Amino acid sequence: MIEAKLTPIGFDVRRFVQNYGLLLSLLLLCVVLTLSTDRFLTTSNLLNVLRQAAINGVIAMGMMMVILTRGIDLSVGSVLAFATVVACDLMMRSDLPLIGTLGSMGAVLTAMVIGAAMGGINGLLVSIVQIPPFIATLGMMTLARGAALVYTGGRPITGLGDLGEGFRYLGSGVVLEVPVPIFVMFGVFLGGYALLNHTPLGRYVYSLGNNEEAAFLSGLPVRGVKIFVYVMSGMLAALAGVILAGRLNSAQPTAGASFEFDAIAAVIVGGTSFTGGVGTVWGTFIGVLLIAVVNNALNLMNVSAFYQDITKGLVIALALLLYRVVR
Repeated sequence: MIEAKLTPIGFDVRRFVQNYGLLLSLLLLCVVLTLSTDRFLTTSNLLNVLRQAAINGVIAMGMMMVILTRGIDLSVGSVLAFATVVACDLMMRSDLPLIGTLGSMGAVLTAMVIGAAMGGINGLLVSIVQIPPFIATLGMMTLARGAALVYTGGRPITGLGDLGEGFRYLGSGVVLEVPVPIFVMFGVFLGGYALLNHTPLGRYVYSLGNNEEAAFLSGLPVRGVKIFVYVMSGMLAALAGVILAGRLNSAQPTAGASFEFDAIAAVIVGGTSFTGGVGTVWGTFIGVLLIAVVNNALNLMNVSAFYQDITKGLVIALALLLYRVVR
């Protein structure tokens, strides 16, 4: 007679927290806000939360790719400003007939090319020159911000309506009563998910973060992967800058200040490890929403901007503590 061994069915609290803890935290926060104020759970406010999250979400997707390779990109805010002001100014000064979609797409593509180029410089400094990512991108942050101020003389570039309605539409347009930036954010996250989870390049990114030496010995293009993630980070930062400029109808040389910290916060809160190789697009998306909801809650409660920074710092610290406890 064969005796069957019964395996007890237990509830793995640690795995449950790892998989769903962040989502439950977001839902719990939403419940608390709903009970605290009748202004939170309204269609207009929720759409506003998503619209405000869109710019950080686009930047965070690129930042996540960089952090997965054990890197960091402190220059995204400055790259956002420089790429946007230069692209808009060049297109407005050019002799091309800036008519409708042509002008809009020209400005968007020019900004993204500039952002990709600046990200590529970061990638070359990190992968070829082997400067630590923190130092390389810190230098680019200072350089790009200074260059944006010098290029514009410290003045914003206005009158972007001349680039076509499509340019402003990207930042302030509405489709089916949903702001266009929200669709852009979802598109970026879907593209990032497909890239990281269903392509060889995505597997290379995770492999590099897990063990760079093993990835190199396995024949993976380590330098190429590093350059790629920084190019993506710069390009997505520029795209976020275009969305912001379209919303404000002006390109500001001071735009994007401290945006890098919000992006890093969203990525780390979302479960991506600073040691590389661990992180999900879903987690980053929830992290972006959590940061946006926290900002919205503080605004609804009329909390001072100084205390808002303290609160976001506490959120990051608690997320890191939770990660160490449950990993």
